[in-house]
Parts: sequence; structure tokens; C-alpha cells
Amino acid sequence: MLRRLRTYFFTGLIIVLPFLLTLYFLWLVFGFVDGLIGPVLELVLGHKIPGVGLVLTVGLILGTGVLATNYLGRRLLGWGERLFIRLPLVRSVYQTLKQVVQAVFSEKQKAFQQVVLVEYPRKGVYSLAFLTGNKEEAGEMVTAFVPTTPNPTSGFLLLVPKEEVKYLNMSVEDGFKLIVSGGVIVPPGWEGKVKEGE
Repeated sequence: MLRRLRTYFFTGLIIVLPFLLTLYFLWLVFGFVDGLIGPVLELVLGHKIPGVGLVLTVGLILGTGVLATNYLGRRLLGWGERLFIRLPLVRSVYQTLKQVVQAVFSEKQKAFQQVVLVEYPRKGVYSLAFLTGNKEEAGEMVTAFVPTTPNPTSGFLLLVPKEEVKYLNMSVEDGFKLIVSGGVIVPPGWEGKVKEGE
């Protein structure tokens, strides 16, 4: 009876936990975005209206996108960008963040190109990594990002000689699943390929 209850409990946990964590993440995002403009509206209106800050923030982002697609808007945004670039401390922060955001969200290029294996942190031990640069345009070295488990948003940037990189027949999505799950979710056929030295 106890064994059956334990099985039911862990089965339920596996199903419920992803739902709860997803809802918690959405709640955090909603609270953060709503908090950007929400307090200003509270001062103006005299009382808080949940969700209005989120709607206005999304509207502001869409409005900026519309501005950026026409000539006058591009001139105006270009003037604002030049102002940011002239400020000493703001310039380095802004340019770095702009490059990161463009690399992650741009439809023209993907931040992570391919899943590879690199010999790290020592010889004989391999880590799963993502190529972050165009391998055709690279020189003798390629840039590889080694994410941490289970949080792939942090990690290490490595410069690896081209000939020492082992390319895997694995999608970036499967690579992320492997890392976030701590190696529990393994793409079909991947283990065999590694054993054969591919």
C-alpha cells in the first residue's frame, strides 16, 4: 500500500510540478512588467489597477516597433541612441545589452548555432556546448558557450581550436533539454553515436 501511494505521489509530482513552476514564472514576469508603469499610473489615478501596467508596457514596445519601421521613427530612435553612446558609463552597458538582445531575439540570426562537445574542464572529460559564432567565418578558433545545469542562462564562454570540437547530430532544443534535465532526458540515438566516437 505504501509503495503504491509513493508511486502515485511521485507520478502526480512529475505532472503537477512543471505546471506550477510555469505558472509561478508567468506570475513573476507579469508582476515585473506590470511594476514598470503600474506605480506611475497609481500616482496619477490614485488607485492601483492590476494589469494596466502590463498592457501599457506591451503597447509601448509595439509602438516603438512601429516607430522603428518608418523613416521619421528611425531618425528619432537614432538620435536617442547617439545620445546614449555619448555618455561614458551608459555607452558600454547599452552597447553590450543591445548586442546580447539582438543575438537572442533577432529572427535573422540564432544565438546558438549548433550543439557540440568540447574537452572541458580537463582533458578526457567532455562538456556539452553551443557554438555561438558562425563556424564558416571563424578563424582557427570557435566560440563555444558551456551552460550550467540545471540553469542554462549562466555558464562559460570558451575559445576552442576548430579541430578539437566534436559536432553532434542534435538540435539546439534537444541540447537544452539534456542540460536542464541534468542528463535525464536524452535524445534518441545520441548515446550510441557518442560511444562510436562520432
